[in-house]
Amino acid sequence: MSFPWAKPYEPTHPLMQWLDQKLPLPRFVYNATGGGYPVPRNLNFFWNFGVLNGMALVIQIVTGLVLAMHYAANSGIAFNSVEHIMRDVNAGWLIRYVHMNGASLFFTSVYIHMFRGLYYGSYKAPREMAWLMGLVILLLLMATAFMGYVLPWGQMSFWGAKVITGLFSAIPLVGEPIRTWLLGGYAPDNATLNRFFALHYLLPFVIAAVVVLHIWAIHIPGSNNPIGVDVKGPQDTVPFHPFYTAKDGFSVAVVLTLFAALVLFFPNALGHPDNYVPANPLSTPAHIVPEWYFWPFYAILRAFTVDFILPAKLLGVLAMFTSIFLLFFLPWLDTSPVRSGTYRPLFRKFFWFGLVPCVFVLGYCGGAPAEQPYIVISQIAAIYYFAHFLIILPIIARIEKPLPLPTSITASVLCVPDASPDAVDAQRRK
Repeated sequence: MSFPWAKPYEPTHPLMQWLDQKLPLPRFVYNATGGGYPVPRNLNFFWNFGVLNGMALVIQIVTGLVLAMHYAANSGIAFNSVEHIMRDVNAGWLIRYVHMNGASLFFTSVYIHMFRGLYYGSYKAPREMAWLMGLVILLLLMATAFMGYVLPWGQMSFWGAKVITGLFSAIPLVGEPIRTWLLGGYAPDNATLNRFFALHYLLPFVIAAVVVLHIWAIHIPGSNNPIGVDVKGPQDTVPFHPFYTAKDGFSVAVVLTLFAALVLFFPNALGHPDNYVPANPLSTPAHIVPEWYFWPFYAILRAFTVDFILPAKLLGVLAMFTSIFLLFFLPWLDTSPVRSGTYRPLFRKFFWFGLVPCVFVLGYCGGAPAEQPYIVISQIAAIYYFAHFLIILPIIARIEKPLPLPTSITASVLCVPDASPDAVDAQRRK
């Protein structure tokens, strides 16, 4: 987005002037994150999770590179190589725990970032591409996390790989060849570890590339804001630096403090005890469950227990993937002209008392045993999840009467009906 009132980049040092002529990288960074990129002045702390996502990605890439130097992708020694990292490598235990819990940090930040986008309408025009790029990042992140979970080659790693890849066999005709190709054979083994390790190493860099596209797609129309009103002029914006770099820095410090407490005092709290037992193809765990960030989708998968036209297993697989791909069509399912849920009273009720509890219920049921009453509860929650996006949201967009929108961002911030420059100056003098 073009901001004519943005302060242009003007290097003063001779070296920076020469670099700006030959390779204008400092100018690019300045325009992307500095005074050359004004942002709405009313962004709240929910907008800090974009930076936290980037921080989590950097943590995962750096720690992953170190772990890759000591890991052996061989079914005979993979588990022992992880133990070698924990016991013999200098600070290996810390690096491994940071990487292991960093995945949870990443998913937590991504999910909050997504719910913020859902509530404040960041998926609506003109920011559809930014939303779509974000969903691509989510899919790549889920694939990376699944493959990484297999690498320690514990009991849950082995059986998780066997169960999840076995889902593809439910697809008629092409399912079994896809499963065999993923595993490199008919069961998880050396070929599986080699493939998963190679992809787990590669995909974070692909995610980083898509993140660049995601940020680019945001910068073209400009950032959304809590009231969903477009920027009207320079009085509605502040430079990203130093205002939001300071705010983001505070959030990074708080999150890193909490993350350090988790890693140092409760490093195994989010792990599964069975994954500290070497993989044994002849001993099936009593309760096979993926990592917590997959639980809502796992609950949808298990919600289908009866054949209806198609086999129940295939219905579950289709529903699980559809629950994610459905979000790609959200910009066209919600046709309301108002972006922010703050000014949509009916949407707000269904969001906070319908969708959010539904996702938490699915998450709880996904981590629970595959028995009653969890199956029935997950079936009800899955029905509501799809109904919310396919039925409720389109109906709300048609019948809802939104609240009056502020005339501008400044009018909302200063609580004045008139946001002209003269009125803003008068308010500031008061």
